[in-house]
Amino acid sequence: MCGIWAVFGSDVHVSVQCKAAHKVAHRGPDAFRVENINHLQNCCLGFHRLAIVDDVRGMQPMRLYTHPHIWLIYNGEIYNYKSVPKEYGFHLNTDCDGEPIIHLYAKYGIDFPSHLDGVFAFCLLDTANRKVFIGRDTFGVRPCFKLFTDNGFLAVCSEAKGLFGLSHGLTDEAADIVPVAPGTVEQYDLDNNGRATFREKRQFHSIGDMPLYKTPVDSDSLGSDVAENIRVLLETAVKKRLMADRRIGCLLSGGLDSSLVTALMVKNAKEQKLSYPIQTFSIGMEGSTDIMAARKVAKHLNTEHHEIKFTPQDACSVINEVIRHTETYDGSTIRSSIGLYLVSKYIKENTDTVVILSGEGSDELAQGYNHFHKAPSAEAADQESRRLLKDIHMYDVLRGDRATAAWGLEIRVPFLDHQFTSYYLSLPNEDRVPQKGVEKYLLRSAFGEMNLLPKDILWRPKEPFSDGVSAVKRSLYEVTQYFCDEQINDDQMEQAASLFPFNTPRTKEAFYYRQVFENYYPTKSAWIPRMWMPRWEDATDPSETRFTQNGVCRIVSKI
Repeated sequence: MCGIWAVFGSDVHVSVQCKAAHKVAHRGPDAFRVENINHLQNCCLGFHRLAIVDDVRGMQPMRLYTHPHIWLIYNGEIYNYKSVPKEYGFHLNTDCDGEPIIHLYAKYGIDFPSHLDGVFAFCLLDTANRKVFIGRDTFGVRPCFKLFTDNGFLAVCSEAKGLFGLSHGLTDEAADIVPVAPGTVEQYDLDNNGRATFREKRQFHSIGDMPLYKTPVDSDSLGSDVAENIRVLLETAVKKRLMADRRIGCLLSGGLDSSLVTALMVKNAKEQKLSYPIQTFSIGMEGSTDIMAARKVAKHLNTEHHEIKFTPQDACSVINEVIRHTETYDGSTIRSSIGLYLVSKYIKENTDTVVILSGEGSDELAQGYNHFHKAPSAEAADQESRRLLKDIHMYDVLRGDRATAAWGLEIRVPFLDHQFTSYYLSLPNEDRVPQKGVEKYLLRSAFGEMNLLPKDILWRPKEPFSDGVSAVKRSLYEVTQYFCDEQINDDQMEQAASLFPFNTPRTKEAFYYRQVFENYYPTKSAWIPRMWMPRWEDATDPSETRFTQNGVCRIVSKI
């Protein structure tokens, strides 16, 4: 996890712009560098580092003596950094996982991202050819925003907040600050004054397509045993994400996804003989079902387990900061970010764990949300799964990245592995839908005889994060709703449509979140084109819907 920042074509001295770069300092607390470019005096690259791999030679902007005209800043992890040199015939000068980006660009030009296995956001400057490339991984696991003006000013940053307060002839309200689309790379040409001209945009990978690079598991070697293939590919996805020189831990809610990831991580940590015990972290209010389930999993796996409890007051006290960090006003994303923000704070302040694995992406991929039970057909369920994966950068992985990066941690999400997702989506639609009244049946049954987890955990029904962390007497949804109802009066709600004509808030809670968002990021409501809502439901908020299964009323929400 790092923070990248760059400006090109500045009308004022770049030192004036550099203050904005420090708005993402939380993403890289270990070191920072801001570097002006020789012969391009109105251009500048900035970097805040969280040192995970190659502590000595991994600082950025990165340059190699073999390609001195290429400057690179990137945030992310390239998991095939050791195999691509053998595959494409070049030698590494460092042990930094991002170095192959430079070599692949030198070999393939704009098409180089299609050869990367990982999650990333990058800005690459080619001074010899006066070109700039910016891009982002397939699912948008790592964030990236850009600001581009008609007069050729271009700015790039990991988070939108780092593009506010720049000098470019426009106000922040008028500036077109937008996210870079996942799975794309954009090329800009620089003139003699360093001003940028947009040249082209390419989709280098689409969700569901098999990767172009050589995968750890040869797809041709996969047999007809679907369950075995799922196990092998998911374990491979976890194993490659143990790449780190810092301590790795796991978020553990006690649900299927985080428990599977934790179990596979513990298994591989033993095989790799890691020098430390795996730390796991669960969070909830008093009486939380997540706390109890996670405790059982941790005991089963013999992890060094940490339980973090929070009060309703703790939750409400961080809402504004959560909105500032996540840069969203989507209600379910904000609610589910609260617990992750608080547990990340605990990890930062009380442990030496820096990298954390998590279960994000499974519900979208494996049809784990409860509304999939109501899908009218297997084809409709498949379309909904792909829609959720396409939008995941605005919701679940946004929450995962920002809530952890706020405390200088790096989150990794094995369920969104390229090869695993591509294989899973290639399976027949009918096999991936809920079966026997159980969501994610295919995924659960694949691990049914492995004894990785207690059976009641493997088959534990889907429980939204904002419910799993809740107290017995009062859910987190009710806590935040009551808090926001106290902040917003009826007169304000009557003005909601005129104040916020786009994505108009329909509840006082939604109004409060939008009001705080607009205070931090005025006029940027288009970052969230639509609020997260389940299909085939009639509700104003995801947490209002109910799905009755086996006579038990269960709240449906996005986590």
